[in-house]
Amino acid sequence: MERIHSFSEEQENLRIVEHLDMQKLPESLQQMLSLATTPEEQDMLLMATLTAASACVPNLYFHYGPTGKKYYANLQCFILAAAASGKGIANQALEMVRVIDEQYPMLIAGDSTLPAFFKALKEQNGCGYMHESEGSVITDIWRNSAANYNTALRKAAEHEAISRNRVRGASEIPSPRLSMLLTGTFSQYRTLVPGVENGYFSRLMTMVIRGTHPFNKAYVSSKGAQSFIPKQVGRHLLRVYEQLLNAGEREWSLTDDQKVRLGAHLETEYGTLIGLLGDNFHSAVIRMAVQIERIAMILTAMRGDSTLTRRAANEEGMYGYTPDAMYKVILCTDEDYETAEIIGNKMLLHIATAYQMIDGEAQECVPEIKPLDQRKVLFEQLKAEYKLQELINEAKSQGVSRRSAIRWNDSWQENGMVIKLNHGNYKKVG
Repeated sequence: MERIHSFSEEQENLRIVEHLDMQKLPESLQQMLSLATTPEEQDMLLMATLTAASACVPNLYFHYGPTGKKYYANLQCFILAAAASGKGIANQALEMVRVIDEQYPMLIAGDSTLPAFFKALKEQNGCGYMHESEGSVITDIWRNSAANYNTALRKAAEHEAISRNRVRGASEIPSPRLSMLLTGTFSQYRTLVPGVENGYFSRLMTMVIRGTHPFNKAYVSSKGAQSFIPKQVGRHLLRVYEQLLNAGEREWSLTDDQKVRLGAHLETEYGTLIGLLGDNFHSAVIRMAVQIERIAMILTAMRGDSTLTRRAANEEGMYGYTPDAMYKVILCTDEDYETAEIIGNKMLLHIATAYQMIDGEAQECVPEIKPLDQRKVLFEQLKAEYKLQELINEAKSQGVSRRSAIRWNDSWQENGMVIKLNHGNYKKVG
């Protein structure tokens, strides 16, 4: 049975929307967030909207890494939450996509066998959006093919070719562009992500909501006065979709200053997480850079015509306002980069929380875990040179088990944060 938790200080540390400047968000995103009634609903609706919108941004790409690999907007996100946590709010994003699907089919049912999923994606030229709010559906249909689904989704996240070879012949989707939003419980999440070493863990944006949704009596008498908002936003995205579809492939890019800022940010801010959680978390940190760029590009696209036309660089690197600006590189605005960076920061903490939950080996509930900051606080409280027993005693006073304290100490040593002087004695590095 799913454990029920009240909202805690830990969840407050994971909140996203309350750290954003609402006035700097695209108007369509502001409209969607107006549907939420709690901070947790706001966060779930934020990621649901961005993920759904990522399926509505065709032909826009950016280059990343030393090889200049092409990445498109498509996000894959799992909202991991207990029952009655309010995750149904994410379905508003699906209503937004349905408007586009009526003219340009893109929806792929979550209740699909792997061959049916492959067939649907191939028929839509490798592009699609999967939205499934009933985790049990995913668990049931994927029970016998979770590993194969995991591989297919992992490849789709990187736009790598998905191939199938069966008796009736071979088939391939050369550059899949799949956006996907799933909501479910921890045990359902583990069906798809069996462990932190699994390559899909670092490619899947995971949001953790630890608590139940408070009862709101307004639900009883609600007349759906705001039900028009997802459809209104959907019509806006339809215009964006058609504009990008008709323009052909177009490059989007961070500015040079934003690229430097992103690199420095990863090095300084995320290094602590790797040190606290270990090398298995390294890939999640590295791939968050791609996700931040994707989010920034989605925000650019959601602004619509004026931004897609005007924020283009001409050959001299200046912003162009001429008719041929449509064929130049679209540059990210500082406000969209800053928003994406904040979202990426917080989502990395959500992914770190999921990492600890998996590490806890609990299967049938949302596991009780210590906040990520507790490891950091405990580490900072230690003297420059300390005895292992001193660490264990301090950890015990904070409600941390001896086993966890020793495991954390081992990870600090493995990641170069401390060195062992002799038996039972350690020294912090730096």
